[in-house]
Amino acid sequence: MATPGYKQDTTETGKPAALWVKNVLYATDFSPVSEAALPYAIAICRKFASTLHIAHIISDTGLLLMTGGVDYVSFGSLYEDTNTIAKEKIGAIVPRLGGIPFSTHLRHGRVWPQLKNILVHRKIDLIVVGTSGRGGMEKLLLGSVAENILRHAPCPVLTVGPEICSHARLLRCEAQGTALAPVDLELRHILCAAKLTPESQQVASIAIKMAQEFAARLTLMHVIEYSTKYDVRPTLIDDTRERLQALVTEDASLRYAPETVTQFGSAWHAIVNEAKQREADLIVLGARAAEHATHTPWSTMHQVVAHASCPVLTVRA
Repeated sequence: MATPGYKQDTTETGKPAALWVKNVLYATDFSPVSEAALPYAIAICRKFASTLHIAHIISDTGLLLMTGGVDYVSFGSLYEDTNTIAKEKIGAIVPRLGGIPFSTHLRHGRVWPQLKNILVHRKIDLIVVGTSGRGGMEKLLLGSVAENILRHAPCPVLTVGPEICSHARLLRCEAQGTALAPVDLELRHILCAAKLTPESQQVASIAIKMAQEFAARLTLMHVIEYSTKYDVRPTLIDDTRERLQALVTEDASLRYAPETVTQFGSAWHAIVNEAKQREADLIVLGARAAEHATHTPWSTMHQVVAHASCPVLTVRA
């Protein structure tokens, strides 16, 4: 089975094929944090000639909270009003797309099952979502649904957090008659944080493909967290460096030689600080399948998403 987000087959030269991002899902609740993620979704579609799927789900739970559960008449009226407003807001996004192919999806029901349905039927390669970051993952856009997206989505997920700095580059292009000029995505430095598990190769492969596509510098990083079982072998750093270097396959064609970094301490602090210090434009992380996820790795990912100064790409591993 091919890893979502890029082709695993090879070209006639025998080298791995380029990134493949045909369909991008932009999940929005029309909030300011959703607004912050939209330019990235547009830029990615421009870069890869992708189709943008704009999705908004009208949640039954949200409507019930708004009506106080008083009666079906109030619920029905509120649904109609909400549906009308949502159509208008989706319509307002369309002129900002700069001519990229798109489709819109206004659904009603439980949010994650509806998004999952779109993922399957539209063969989504990438999800783009914004996050407020307040209080960590609990305040992600779409609330607990974003947790479901990151835990269950079979494709990579790009989160755009509140700490995004100007060095997360979006190059603006000339455009006439649009409310938002189309943007181009430029990645000059990619930081890939690897856990050095058997799944790390899959995560590193995505980071390598991104570095190839954008002719970007690539840093492979591993953080050894403090523990009572802490390994103090003198060769630990050298061993870790070798394992990181082994993630770069012989057929990788990179403009710059990859760098490796080993740090000790809090994983999320180290990742966020390293990305900021190197002015990284993208962090790539592995996300374990939901049935195997534990508190610690998810807590690390949550904190990185909330505090990173650049977008974070989580890859199912």
